[in-house]
Amino acid sequence: MVTVTVRTMAPVEYADWQRDLAEAYADEQVTAGRWPREGAVQRALDENAAALPQGVDTPRMLVLRGVDAAGEPVGRAWVGLDHPRGAPDVAFLYDIEIVEERRGSGLGRALLAAVEEAVRQAGVGALELNVFGPNAVAISLYDSAGYVVTTQQMRKSL
Repeated sequence: MVTVTVRTMAPVEYADWQRDLAEAYADEQVTAGRWPREGAVQRALDENAAALPQGVDTPRMLVLRGVDAAGEPVGRAWVGLDHPRGAPDVAFLYDIEIVEERRGSGLGRALLAAVEEAVRQAGVGALELNVFGPNAVAISLYDSAGYVVTTQQMRKSL
């Protein structure tokens, strides 16, 4: 069985993650048709800075680095312990990822389990997330980990 533990992200890791996260998030928003491409990365950087004004020390936020049994960094995660829409006793998973060269080896499931445990340890009873429709791999992971659809947005191009 694959094991991953989590720790607070180091400052140098945080800086790299912020850029990677903004680029990925901007691309998802553009692909989903929610944002124009121009200025999307800066918009994502600005939104993340507003959500994490004190970086890894922002209260009620878990900014985590996943490490494998050998202590090697294998992934990152970001959880808000307070739901962005105020749902009581529900944390929100803003980001979770495994380093590209280690994907497909069970680390994603192990990191998700470690994140869930960190949320439990913080005293929160549920974890919610958003996944974009085209991300079939993530949808499959969350489904097999026991997540259920609570809301669904749909769009048709006309």
